[in-house]
Amino acid sequence: MIRRRMGRPGLLGTVARTAVVAGTASAVSGRVQRGAAERSAGQQALAEQQAMAQQPVAPPAPAAPAQDRVSQLTALADLKAQGVLTEAEFESEKARILNG
Repeated sequence: MIRRRMGRPGLLGTVARTAVVAGTASAVSGRVQRGAAERSAGQQALAEQQAMAQQPVAPPAPAAPAQDRVSQLTALADLKAQGVLTEAEFESEKARILNG
């Protein structure tokens, strides 16, 4: 005949209960740590995106000074007068200088 003990659990019951509690605590702790790591990674990614959005845009390159264009056109006219450039080449380069 097996006697059942009433009241507090025996040694085996205590060990089993302790194992269940420890395993549950470990699982919960791991999940909390993973959640914190995911939130941290998400916040870091958001901070990087915001930093990229706030970077100043480089200003456009300044236009060539008018004096530079005048000197280029003068040199171009000299080349045409010397016969180095044809009328079509002269007009093409003049348009490039004035529009560029």
